[in-house]
Amino acid sequence: MTDPAYRTMTEEEYLRWDGPREGGKWEFVDGFVYAQAGASRPHNRISSNIQRVFLNASEGGPCWTHVSDLKVRVSRDGRSRYYLPDIVVVCDPESTEDYEENPCLIVEILSASTRAIDESFKASDYRRLPSLQGYLLVDSEGQGVEFHRRKGDDWEIEVIEDAVNLPCLDVSLSLDAIYRGTTL
Repeated sequence: MTDPAYRTMTEEEYLRWDGPREGGKWEFVDGFVYAQAGASRPHNRISSNIQRVFLNASEGGPCWTHVSDLKVRVSRDGRSRYYLPDIVVVCDPESTEDYEENPCLIVEILSASTRAIDESFKASDYRRLPSLQGYLLVDSEGQGVEFHRRKGDDWEIEVIEDAVNLPCLDVSLSLDAIYRGTTL
């Protein structure tokens, strides 16, 4: 008998599970595990460009930046979800888990296969995190950047045309820096 195409698992099973031998990255939503597609060359270049700016800004400070393998745990309707953002900035040196519950800044790099989820479900879920000060969405198929900034209990959305001042790392990130070395 073969395994069903979809099966559920508990949160504890997911956190112990390493996925199939082929590797890959897996998100956990409402008991289901979803494979994350590999990234394009522009996606990887954009991620490296942003990470370069973030690493320089975090040098000697209280925050650290993680690329794509740090799970972020959010809760919706009493159920845990685990996402793997492209970049996570954490300013909580006490965290010892293999996942983060208190990120300060999250970056998602959009592609055709992730755009709808990153702009809707994930945006909604990330905004539930009390520690989150900003959520940056960066297009990998054309130049386009949107920043969701916490303003008290509300969120303000900024379409970035030149540069954006980001919280947590107190750094300005320009479109030129984001898209350097790409053909976008």
